[in-house]
Amino acid sequence: MKVESVKPYGEGSGKREQVEAMFDNIAPTYDTLNHRLSWNIDRYWRNKAIKALAKAEPRKILDIATGTGDFAILLAQRLKAEHVRATDISEGMMQIGREKVARLGLEDTIAFEYADSTALPYGDEQFDAVTSTFGVRNFQDLEQGLREMHRVMRKGGTLCILELSTPVSFPMKQLFTIYRRCVLPLYGKLISNDSHAYSYLCKSIEAFPQGEVMLGILAKAGFREAAFRRLTFGICTMYVAKKAQPPSNYQ
Repeated sequence: MKVESVKPYGEGSGKREQVEAMFDNIAPTYDTLNHRLSWNIDRYWRNKAIKALAKAEPRKILDIATGTGDFAILLAQRLKAEHVRATDISEGMMQIGREKVARLGLEDTIAFEYADSTALPYGDEQFDAVTSTFGVRNFQDLEQGLREMHRVMRKGGTLCILELSTPVSFPMKQLFTIYRRCVLPLYGKLISNDSHAYSYLCKSIEAFPQGEVMLGILAKAGFREAAFRRLTFGICTMYVAKKAQPPSNYQ
């Protein structure tokens, strides 16, 4: 089963439309659920991604599928980025992000914009880094989304992706499967009042390409020096890649 075929509400409208509706529905409870269901370990994962990006010192950053803007805020605060474009297809999620940014006084640094990951409204080579945390599995078309990320990135720029994944070793693989299939959907339904959202989360994790398979997809999209690191026994995976610099004698 391809990740593009997994939809929150089954057949009917396309994946992008269903994902947009789902996140609008769960936006008010998203942050609470996100932190509780991961035991706040998601904060640790984001910090790892910030450290991976810090070496490149990016000044202009695009954060795709930004949700409520947690990672965009970290990019502005920790990396001292000059400008962060934070895009998503859920206005409900971004509105919460805008409120966070306003409270922190970061409106001059972070700008939220509605954007489809498969057709980004930016010119070629605009950003020093492109990031996405827990969002690429929701793309309507994963390969096209990665090609767009590559297109808008400057040569020598850095890609950083965090995505939930399935542990590969016993017993964590078996324990996480039980937690993902039983606890996540039930608790998510109780808090968010959307019986489909967290069932979709589980299915989308299972369908998403992992490890070496994902590296192959990144290479096909044009990225180089791609590497991955499993975090917290493989519950999350971080992917980092580069857009190749032209040869030194390039004219």
